[in-house]
Amino acid sequence: MARHCLTDDQWELIAGIFPPPARTGRPRVDRRMVVDGILWILRTGAPWRDLPEVFGKWGTVYDLFATWNQDGTLNEILDLLRSAHVDAGAIDTELWCVDGTTVRAARCAAGAVKGGG
Repeated sequence: MARHCLTDDQWELIAGIFPPPARTGRPRVDRRMVVDGILWILRTGAPWRDLPEVFGKWGTVYDLFATWNQDGTLNEILDLLRSAHVDAGAIDTELWCVDGTTVRAARCAAGAVKGGG
């Protein structure tokens, strides 16, 4: 599962996004494991309930994913990681392609008559 997890350098890049844990209340779930769990789901396409236990409870990871998606935290994380890869030359910013062979269209979208007539 190491290939689905953030490297130490990547984590150091985004660790400042998360505020320090509160001194009181319930102990906070490790944010690095939550981010790794979210990335595992996004990379594999698996259902949330199939999230391996090493990333924590799937419900907690999903709730934080939904919250971070809503408040822009995920966009900030992805922007930081993307910019680091662009700066390192790992991403070519000149060429972007979308593979259209996997996009399914209904027959009527291609001009076929509806209703089989």
